Amino acid sequence: MNSLIVRNCCPSWHPISRSTVFRDVNRPSLAGALLRRASSAVGDQQEPQIQKTRNIGIIAHIDAGKTTTTERMLYYSGNTRRIGDVDDGSTVTDFLPAERARGITIQSAAVTFHWPPLGTTTPTKRELPRAQVIHTINLIDTPGHSDFTFEVLRSLRILDGAVCILDGVAGVEAQTEKVWTQANRYSIPRIIFVNKLDRDGATFQRSVKEIGTRLRGFPAVCQIPWWAGGKGRFTGIGDAVNLCGLEWAEGGDGKAIQTFTLDGLVEKDPGLREELIQARIALVEALCEFDEELLSIWMDCNDDPMQVPPQAIRDSLRRCIADGSGKLIPVFAGASFRNIGVQPLLDAVNDYLPAPIERPDPDITLGSEEHSLSDLLNGKILTDSSDQKALAKRTQSTKALVAQIESCALAFKVVHDPRRGVLVYVRVYSGSIKKNAATWNTNLHVMERAQRLLQMQASDAVELQQICAGQIGVIAGLKHARTGDTLVAWPGNNPKSGPPAPLNTLQLRPIDVPPPVFFAAIEPNSLSEERNVREILRMLLREDPSLHVDIDEESGQILLSGMGELHLEIARDRLVNDFKAKATMGDIEISYRECVLAASDTHRALFDREVAGKKGKAACVATIEPFDEFATPPKQDYTVVREGNHITLRVIGSNASDGPLGSSALPLDLPLPKIREALINGAVAALARGPRRSFPLHASHVTLTVDPTTDIFPSETSPAAISSAARLAVKAAMQDVFQNDNIGLMEPVMNAVISCNEGTLGAIVHDISSARGGHVMSLESEGNDDSSDLPAIDPSRIYAPADPFASGGSLGTDGPGQQRQVTARVPLKEMVGYLKHLRSITGGRGTFVMTVDKFEKLSGPREKAV
Repeated sequence: MNSLIVRNCCPSWHPISRSTVFRDVNRPSLAGALLRRASSAVGDQQEPQIQKTRNIGIIAHIDAGKTTTTERMLYYSGNTRRIGDVDDGSTVTDFLPAERARGITIQSAAVTFHWPPLGTTTPTKRELPRAQVIHTINLIDTPGHSDFTFEVLRSLRILDGAVCILDGVAGVEAQTEKVWTQANRYSIPRIIFVNKLDRDGATFQRSVKEIGTRLRGFPAVCQIPWWAGGKGRFTGIGDAVNLCGLEWAEGGDGKAIQTFTLDGLVEKDPGLREELIQARIALVEALCEFDEELLSIWMDCNDDPMQVPPQAIRDSLRRCIADGSGKLIPVFAGASFRNIGVQPLLDAVNDYLPAPIERPDPDITLGSEEHSLSDLLNGKILTDSSDQKALAKRTQSTKALVAQIESCALAFKVVHDPRRGVLVYVRVYSGSIKKNAATWNTNLHVMERAQRLLQMQASDAVELQQICAGQIGVIAGLKHARTGDTLVAWPGNNPKSGPPAPLNTLQLRPIDVPPPVFFAAIEPNSLSEERNVREILRMLLREDPSLHVDIDEESGQILLSGMGELHLEIARDRLVNDFKAKATMGDIEISYRECVLAASDTHRALFDREVAGKKGKAACVATIEPFDEFATPPKQDYTVVREGNHITLRVIGSNASDGPLGSSALPLDLPLPKIREALINGAVAALARGPRRSFPLHASHVTLTVDPTTDIFPSETSPAAISSAARLAVKAAMQDVFQNDNIGLMEPVMNAVISCNEGTLGAIVHDISSARGGHVMSLESEGNDDSSDLPAIDPSRIYAPADPFASGGSLGTDGPGQQRQVTARVPLKEMVGYLKHLRSITGGRGTFVMTVDKFEKLSGPREKAV
């Protein structure tokens, strides 16, 4: 018998039972019925099944197949009745008009489904493998374009695992390396799915080798491609864990899967059988290098990898990737567009990626102290007090306060929905947010009520009664919450003060926002429209914090800044088409910076005026100089970094800690932390506009000095007055430097990674070096990932099956068709509109990714040219 019952080796894909399942699921009211069943199931459970929850993201380079894979996952899980197509604009997760028009993902979309589908498993007394137990999967489909890196960053911040998709033709591309590095920063466990193996030029072997050389993780090949007859079309996969071959029917929807054991492959495809044995041997040997527990099992099996139980291998893979270091990477194969390999990938999500409770404790800050959330909830947070009675009293009171926390969640995304209003996406880390619960925003110190709770299915939603710990959901109608805010639910919250101190300052680790590098002017069509345009821009900024809006004080012009040309183009489309703003956008310009070339004299500013009918008076002394990265600041000084500038604060009579001043010169309502915060705010406001061209200052060092005896007036000094005094003092110091002709201009210099074939390499290098004033850093065919802390891996140690269609140039030897990468540093101004030029000289095949390297001072000729 060629085909055996799948339950013996690959339990999720029995062809007979699977057809029965999907005939029962695919009813006309499928989506609503399934979501109602899911939401009622969640609502009825008092204790959420957090162990059976997976919060995962799909990450990859643009056009690797993320959205296509997501559509297949939704279809096979029973959430949709048809398979969405990116080219047709019928996908579930790409629902924005701009996404469907361009065929790319612009904003991340969240969907929730179950795998295996609801109703496909029956209760049994024996313990089932994870892949056969129904799990709730919260999936986020992220963009692949470099302009939308912030969408990936804020999604990675709240995920527990990720599936990285590779284009089997292109291999590991530049943006793949970038998102992989970001995932390393958050220590997210990952698996890799090599997609598009059905296309001409697909090379599984090269892709696996590049995983080791460019991502610097050892690839553990769990599946190998199955080519019909050894050199025919891509027809299925060989499973090295379960030792079986899975074949998909040609031209079908992917539900009909035929399974062959090793014995069945003797007649069906002996070549695949031999390669599958080699893959199992290589997989076990690789795992034994990382996992001593599997090494012990292997030795008990008389050093025979074929005798190692599949469950032992699955458990070992799960242990090896749990820390998120990326040292070992499980690799799977398939072709999502041809509906091949998606169901085994879903099983791998259940088997290998962690549940929320298996992830490290989230970091929190409590005032100025850093802790973990579990320490807070367990009452383990102590103080440095030497008074044991006071310590015991505080610990007891903290435990009593913590016992009242109903939930703690992080808002990671805000969306303005035309039908439902403002939707705030949250990840709940503790407790559960219940409908109508009062939530305290610890960043903004405001109280908001969670009037509606939703579970999102891309653009659709289902009402929930609560969002439990470990789940991703949406709170509708919050007026103030932003990306990165921490929301705490607390019974009996005071609408003005919130939870008692110090819990009203509890904050989960925020989400870093990269600085913008492009800007364009927004012009309202009339003066009457200006207010409406500004209000719409405020909504856009709340939705996408990587956008910035500045108002030119002299001309009153509105400047919108973003991460790239496409980013600003999408923002313009949303402004005009979605929000119906009557405005136009000017040409895209570069965001330059100003810098200080010499130190200024000392300047003292006195602020003395009425603000809103209240007397305000304070003084401050400031100096400004170029920042010296090799200088060592005095230990007693307090220094912070804001927007590339260093601000040093000196409050005479204070020490380096946040404790009170040694003297009693400070008023009781102005503790040292408040004074420092006011000084920083004033300096930042002054540095936002330089004296030469009104560009922000960069690489400057500001020193602010306050003497409480002469600069603070007890009855008249407020934080606002101190901030205004600091701003005036810094502006005076900047003007002093400008009058001495010591203000220079700086331009952003980009790290550009350009992918091309060997034949067009020379033209690209000449264009970058001669026409654009760039510097070529490397010409590599195997990547240049210097950001990784992991050592490079010898490709000869990596197992990968031979590709039947591979040419000599595809594996690294020179040839006209070999893919090469040019890494260069280029001024950003020279890269505006570069994509069109690159496509013209590469026949439409070249791509590039840019990231900001740093700002560099413009030379004399370069400054005149700019």
